[in-house]
Amino acid sequence: MMAQASSTDLAGTEPIARRKLGREVLERLLGRIRNGDWPPGAELPSERELMSAYGVGRPAIREALQSLERMGLVAIAHGARARVLAPTADSILRQVDEAARLVLETSPGTLEHLKQARLMFEVSMVRIAAESATQADVERLQRALQAHRAASRELPAFLTKDMEFHRTIAEMTGNPIFVAISQSMFEWLARFHAELVRAPGAEKLTLAEHARILQAIAKRDPDAAARAMTVHLTRANKLYAALVKPGGK
Repeated sequence: MMAQASSTDLAGTEPIARRKLGREVLERLLGRIRNGDWPPGAELPSERELMSAYGVGRPAIREALQSLERMGLVAIAHGARARVLAPTADSILRQVDEAARLVLETSPGTLEHLKQARLMFEVSMVRIAAESATQADVERLQRALQAHRAASRELPAFLTKDMEFHRTIAEMTGNPIFVAISQSMFEWLARFHAELVRAPGAEKLTLAEHARILQAIAKRDPDAAARAMTVHLTRANKLYAALVKPGGK
């Protein structure tokens, strides 16, 4: 008579969750897109066809398609098949976004590395912006600063307008990769620094530094713009830290 396996033989075994089906479908679809089976502009098979091909239910298919949409790899319109999009700098960075957030949350030292990388990146970027700025660019940056000032009493709006100011500088370079990297870095840092602008005086400090950056760009002075950005991303962090200490000391 064959001995029956005891439940202890499965100790530590992790149950297979149904939600993982969506991940499996995602990996299959990603492979087909990467192989060029569905090039940019091509439509993916219908949900029903995908369900039949992979032997899964509609929830798993929709979960996978929604993940592709969040990654910027497909466009989904109601009543139509998902359509493959051409890769962009923004969509590529979106693919590493969750991994980057996880690393920052679990490895405190990585946050300092990110701040150093952002300093080097934005200082170089603002130099290019100052060298290539048109009058229309300067006026657009002025409007961004005005909108930032108007939002100084509300934290969520203030952070959004802060991001838009830096994004405008990135757009002035004419390089879409700069735009995508600048926004991603700001979003990652904002998860850890949002509380700093709650401190009395922090908003005024940020706005004053942005004004100096704008002034340097308006003068087409890359050296002054680089110095202003360096102050903004280094000394400002130290002052913010002082502002949030008990008693402001």
